Amino acid sequence: MPSAELNVVTGAYSFTGKYIARRLLALGRRVSTLTGHPHREHPFGDRVRAFPFNFEDPPALAASLAGATTLYNTYWIRFEHGATTFERTLARTEALLQAARQAGVGRIVHISIINADQDSPYPYFRAKGRAEQLVREAGLPCTILRPTVLFGSEGILFNNIAWLLRKLPVFALPGAGDYRLQPVHVDDVARLAVQARPQQSGPTIDVAGPEILTFRSLVELIAEAIGSHPRLLRMRPQRAFQLSGLLGGLVSDTLLTRDEIAGLMDNLLVSSAPPLGRTLFSSWLQQHADSLGRTYFSELERHFRQT
Repeated sequence: MPSAELNVVTGAYSFTGKYIARRLLALGRRVSTLTGHPHREHPFGDRVRAFPFNFEDPPALAASLAGATTLYNTYWIRFEHGATTFERTLARTEALLQAARQAGVGRIVHISIINADQDSPYPYFRAKGRAEQLVREAGLPCTILRPTVLFGSEGILFNNIAWLLRKLPVFALPGAGDYRLQPVHVDDVARLAVQARPQQSGPTIDVAGPEILTFRSLVELIAEAIGSHPRLLRMRPQRAFQLSGLLGGLVSDTLLTRDEIAGLMDNLLVSSAPPLGRTLFSSWLQQHADSLGRTYFSELERHFRQT
């Protein structure tokens, strides 16, 4: 028997939101979603009711949140594209939070990013830090989860690294590739989101996986798992960014951003806190090596082109 409790998940037809919705449904809870892609194919049938993001219509946005006990917010953009800027995304986040307060939502679980900081020199991390502040200022009990870098079957980053390794004879490493990252499985993030107990103090929790890898060793691990043998080529970060732009033009997508290269090389994708993720990237990789990188996953297609 489904619980009377209603949970609203932004982006339940996408990546992180899909895993959160799946866990909530498994617990017998009612789920609805706010989405920019209400007609996108999804695995939930009629178990998840969809509402569009009515950012320009505050009463409609509040109505779509009516009766919700918890709002799980995954809404964000990976990079700016056209009129969709970080400033616009922040304004929309503020509108969503205002609508939640107006609708009487009980609490918020907000998905952020490791090392989000309003004073960061990098626009992505800076905007993420501002979003966290907006959540705290909303006046509702909240928990802010800060994952490192996500992996999972639908994840774009590691799939497209594998795709490049399958397609090209060389793979460019920005710099020496000795900077570190700590991948966390998307379902570990979903588990912690569903288990969160939001408070007025708005606790901020790092969510990192159990393995820390250098970028070079991670690329080598993926190459070995998929049976690829490209030459790893050290390259100046600016040159690597330019190359990613050329490759992105070939697939009509953005492969990599300046912030992603800079944040990675600054070791911003590693947590100093004990790891809360349970899934080993290396084990997951072995299980999914046959399918990883067989098809290119487009960020623009998934998030900016209406489906």
